[in-house]
Amino acid sequence: MKIKLYLVALGALLLSGCSQPMAQAGVQSGGGGTIEAINHTKWAINHFSVDGQSGIDIIGPYQGGGGGCCYGVPSKWQPGMTVRIDWETGVGDMDGFPGFDKRDEYLAWEKKMKAQNKQHSAVVPVPDYTGQKTCGITVHFMPCDEVKVTTSCADYRRPGYPIKDPIKMTEPKVCPQ
Repeated sequence: MKIKLYLVALGALLLSGCSQPMAQAGVQSGGGGTIEAINHTKWAINHFSVDGQSGIDIIGPYQGGGGGCCYGVPSKWQPGMTVRIDWETGVGDMDGFPGFDKRDEYLAWEKKMKAQNKQHSAVVPVPDYTGQKTCGITVHFMPCDEVKVTTSCADYRRPGYPIKDPIKMTEPKVCPQ
């Protein structure tokens, strides 16, 4: 019973916080929703945020996820609107995992895996959503540490979704600077 009450209270707290960032900024929201992501790369997205709000999930290579509550864009799009995306990439597999019972081997493996993590940050434009319903924000992690965002309510790979890139993209040998 205590666990159930705790979960109900936690859910209410999370939901009540959904409108806070926009309210604190004095901006009227044009439509709220979650922070979602689509990972088009071979790297895992260990964590990510949009304007400091967590996307919550770890996202494996060539997968989608997220679910951070909540993100609302201003009711009116303005030219030059941007969002800041911060994220960490890492190895997306468990190759060489020795098991937890081999402590020294595990610690060496863990150190090797963490050494491959990289921190990234990008400020990206928010596409014009004038006259459209908005549903939070979806971040697309692309090869060469590029990022695209959309506020579209359509689902990825469905008609009307504005980002058409395939989920499985190959990173070029040399990325543009």
